[in-house]
Amino acid sequence: MKRLLTTNWHFMRYFRLAIALFLFYTAYERSEWFFAAFGVFFMLQAIFNMGCGPQGCNVPTKKNDV
Repeated sequence: MKRLLTTNWHFMRYFRLAIALFLFYTAYERSEWFFAAFGVFFMLQAIFNMGCGPQGCNVPTKKNDV
């Protein structure tokens, strides 16, 4: 578990973390706690490196049949 949390930090994990922090700040600043739910969602994705799954979001490459 410790290895999962401390390794393989890349741009998307930092980006999700930044979005989560922004949503938490927005929820606090505007007292709109609906934003906090989305903040929790993005925070969990960042911490546990969850996303679309293994190659779940890849766009298939076009194969040219000659």
